[in-house]
This record gives sequence, C-alpha cells and structure tokens, in this order.
Amino acid sequence: MHLLMILAVIGFSWLIRYLWEAPQGTHNEKWRQTLFSFLFPPLLIFMTAIALIDMGPQGKMGGLKTDWFSYVMAFASLGFFTWLCGKLTWKGWQSVKSALACPQIQVAGSNVRLLETKETFAAQIGFWNPKLVVSQGLIDILSQEQLKSVLAHEQGHYYYRDTFWFFWLGWVRSCTAWLPNTQELWEELIVLRELRADAYAAKQVDPIILAESLLLAVSSSPLSTDICCAALDSSSVRRLEQRVDALITPLELTSELISEPSFNFWKPYLLAFIPLVSILFHT
Repeated sequence: MHLLMILAVIGFSWLIRYLWEAPQGTHNEKWRQTLFSFLFPPLLIFMTAIALIDMGPQGKMGGLKTDWFSYVMAFASLGFFTWLCGKLTWKGWQSVKSALACPQIQVAGSNVRLLETKETFAAQIGFWNPKLVVSQGLIDILSQEQLKSVLAHEQGHYYYRDTFWFFWLGWVRSCTAWLPNTQELWEELIVLRELRADAYAAKQVDPIILAESLLLAVSSSPLSTDICCAALDSSSVRRLEQRVDALITPLELTSELISEPSFNFWKPYLLAFIPLVSILFHT
C-alpha cells in the first residue's frame, strides 16, 4: 500500500510540473502560479516520505500490508534531501566567508564590501542578514548616480530577504531536479525576484538610470552568481529584456508587483499535508 502511495504522489507531482506553462496576467498572479507549481510537488513528496517513516514498515493500511522497501525508499529520500541541504549550507557559508574577507569601503554613501576584480558585480551575499559586495570593475564604469541605483536595487533584495528564501527554494530545486520544467520554473522565479527588487529601487531612484546601470553592468563581463547570492546582473537575454522593459514603462512598476503573501496565498499548500492524514489509517 505504501508503494502505491509513493507511485501516486510521484505521478501527481510529475503531472503538475509537466503541465506548467509560463503564466499570464499581473505579476502577483505570475508569482502565485509559478511558486505553486515549483513548491507544491516537492512539499507533497516531503510530506509523503515523513508519513511513511512515521508509519514504519510493519502493519497494514487499507487492508493491504506495508513493506520494508517503501520505508527504506522514504528514509533514503529524506536522507538525501538532508545531505543536499547540508552541502548547500556549506557552500553558502563559504560564500559568506569570502564576502567577509573583502575590505569594507563606502560607495555612494553606503557601506559595502569591495571585490577587487575588473569584472562587474554587485550582490547581497549571505543568509538572513547578507553582506553587500560590489566589484571594483562596477565602480569604475558607473557614475555615482548609477551606483546609487544599483545599491537601491540590492537594498530591495535585502528588504525581501531574497538570499534567505531563495536559498531554500534553491534547495528544493536541487531535490526535484528530476521533475519536468524545474529549470524553467526556477528561471521564472528569478525574473520575478529581480523585477520586485527593481520596483523597490524605482521608488527611490530614477528607473531609467537603473536600466542604464543594468545594461552597462551586463554589457561587460559580469561574474556568475551561486548560492546565497542575489545579484544585479541578468544571466539571460530574456531576463534582461523583461527588466529593462519594466523599468522604462512606469505602469509596470506599481504596488501590484508581487505583494506580501497573505494566508489565502498559502491555503492551497495545505493540500500537500494530506499524506499525513494516512497515518490515521495505519494499523
């Protein structure tokens, strides 16, 4: 019976991811649909594994005997997910140590960590309280006004704690890389994250100047970014075009650009906890 549960959950999760298409509508609607397709399947899988481990390999469920195979499979899956979390945490901590090793200076009135490289780079690096790191290459090619716009964008990442939340989303991505459309969903979430930070910055600086800064930064040789990092640059032409279009179109930068999640936002995710109900039917 437990094996049937595993197959049913994997099939349903695979179907949700497979049927996903790039959403249309407001940015809030895009964020809600994309995050649900990205997060619900792994949450359902996690809850199923927890339920199977809690029930154990002995007994019956729905009149059918349970078995060791499904129990070991669930235990091994959670063990693998835990190992991935530890691996990503270690890499994230290494990034934080690298950021802390950079000298601290003042740029456009803000304290930042200086990365001494000619490549262009600006990012929040860390977990809940990230450090702002800016490269010498970026300082050299941008004016003071443009640097202020870049720092305002990075302040948006700090305000929304993007490095923390996307660390966990990145872990989910690693755990479910075998599901369809995982990379496409991740790219869509990154685009929406950057648009949100741009909208935050546009309330403080001229959005046209931010668009100019973005184009200058990515037209040189931006550094690649990794775990626990929310950076200025866009790694794809599509992402860059979306951000620039939004910045030069004032109507795109409104308060509807991804509002704070409410309880109603999270209600559909409660369905992922249904596998825990199966514990009541285990004897």
